[in-house]
Amino acid sequence: MKTKNIYLLILLASLWGPSFLFIKIAVAEVPPVMLAAIRIGIAAIILNLILLLQKRHLPLSLDFWKKTVIAGFFAQGLPFVLINWGEQYVDSSLASVINGLMPLFTIIFAHFMIAEEQITNRKLFGIALGFIGLLVLVMPGFRMSSGGNFLGIMSIILATVSYGIGLTLIRKYFAKTSSIKAPAAQLLSVSIYLIPLAVLLYPNFEITSLSMPAIGSVLMLTVFGTAIAFIIYFKLIEQSSAAYASLVTYLMPIYGVVLGTIFLEEKVSAWMLLGTVLILVGIRVTKKSNSLKRSIAFNIDQALYSKFR
Repeated sequence: MKTKNIYLLILLASLWGPSFLFIKIAVAEVPPVMLAAIRIGIAAIILNLILLLQKRHLPLSLDFWKKTVIAGFFAQGLPFVLINWGEQYVDSSLASVINGLMPLFTIIFAHFMIAEEQITNRKLFGIALGFIGLLVLVMPGFRMSSGGNFLGIMSIILATVSYGIGLTLIRKYFAKTSSIKAPAAQLLSVSIYLIPLAVLLYPNFEITSLSMPAIGSVLMLTVFGTAIAFIIYFKLIEQSSAAYASLVTYLMPIYGVVLGTIFLEEKVSAWMLLGTVLILVGIRVTKKSNSLKRSIAFNIDQALYSKFR
C-alpha cells in the first residue's frame, strides 16, 4: 500500500464519516428525496464546472452513458434516498455502522458480475460473520412496537445492497475512467430524473425556510460529502483498486458513532457494539490480503532452499 493512498483513504473517511450526522440534521427539515436531489444536483454542477474550467469533456458514447445511468442509480440515486429516509427513524451512529455491510454485499455481487472476483471459503466465512452482525443490529428493532426503527434499519440495509451493486458496476466499467469524469457523469445522470421527481413530490418545499444548521448540513453534504469525496473515491480506485477504496467503511463507523454521541447525544448500546465488531471482523476476514500468504510462502520456500541446497 502506498502511503499516499493511505492518506487518501483517511481523508475520504473524514469526508464521508460525518455525512451521517449531517443527514440526521438536514432530514429533520428537508424531505428525503429532496435532500438527495439537492445534494446530487449541486455536486453535479460543481464537478461539471471543474471539467469545463479544465477544458475537458464527458464522453459522448451511447454505451458509456447507458452504463453511467445504471451505475449512478445504484451508486448514488437510490442509496442516498434510502439512507435519508432511514435516518428519520434511526440514529446517525447506527446508520454509519450498518453502512459497514457494503463491502460484504459488494463481494456477493462481484462474484456473479466480475469473473476474477469469485467467492472463496474465506469470503463465505466473512459474509456469515457480517450477516450475524446484521441480525444483532436488527434484533432490537423487532422489539419496537411501532416498527419504525426496524423499517429505518431495513431502509439503510437496502442502501448498502444498492451500494454493493453500484460499486461492482463501477469496478467493472469505470476503473480506468478519469477520477472526475466518472462521478461527474453519474451525478449528472441522476440529477436529470431525481430533481424533477423531488419537485413533483414536494411542490411547496421552500429552501429559504430552512434553519442555519439544516442549510449548513446540506452544504457540507453537497460540497465535501459528495463532490470532493467522489473525486477522491475514484482517484483511489484509479491508483489502487475499488476493493482497496471500499476499506473506507472500516473507518466511517468510528466517525459516525463518535459524532452522533457528541453532538446528538445518541446512546451507544451493547447490541450496536457487538454488531459493529461482528460486521468489521467479517469484512476484515473477507478482505484479508493474499499478499501476506504469498510473503509467508516465499519465506518458507527460501528457508527450505537454504536448508536443502
